[in-house]
Amino acid sequence: MVDETTYPTVPHRHRGVPAHEAEARSRAFHDVMAQRRTVRDFSSRPIPDNVVDWAIRTAGTAPSGANVQPWRFVVLSDPERKRHLREAAEKEEREFYEHRASAEWLEALAPIGTDWRKPFLEEAPVVIVVFEVHKGPDSPRPYYTKESVGIAVGLLLASLHQAGLATLTHTPSPMRFLNEVCDRPQEERAAYVIPVGYPAEDARVPDIRRKPLEQVVVRL
Repeated sequence: MVDETTYPTVPHRHRGVPAHEAEARSRAFHDVMAQRRTVRDFSSRPIPDNVVDWAIRTAGTAPSGANVQPWRFVVLSDPERKRHLREAAEKEEREFYEHRASAEWLEALAPIGTDWRKPFLEEAPVVIVVFEVHKGPDSPRPYYTKESVGIAVGLLLASLHQAGLATLTHTPSPMRFLNEVCDRPQEERAAYVIPVGYPAEDARVPDIRRKPLEQVVVRL
């Protein structure tokens, strides 16, 4: 039990859904999210004001270990900053594709059609760099950091998709260069780079299929 004198609580406000509507709502959400695809070709069309902010607010509703909320969302829209990001990322990615990646890994990536070139880091109107926030002068020790940030990013992607925007989850390795690009302190560790925008009119995506429910669910 929580010690109410030290840690006050408030009544839980449950958002009730009638039982007869539950499946229909769940299916409707699925049908929207099933259209989500990773996009690498972006239009220069600007994003409506405040949409990204609301998506980040939604990401911030994610559960986190001890409610520390160990995330930072850095929104890049300045062309010069994005150019710097692309140059630094491509340097690391070229090293990965030409020297560090195993043959097995490259074979797995082949159907996706990726290589060290990352033009989307400049072409997308906005790039969100997500950092894990670790213990520092102004931040407490986090718990279950990667799990917490991963859940928040899932909500971020869902919210942006609901707003009609396309995204890409890019994870260059190593990522330490992102602290310099984004002016972040060392206790913050980059986890995801997410270009955001509208897909280009001629954008194409790999012809892939998602696993059916029977392959991903175990009922006991």
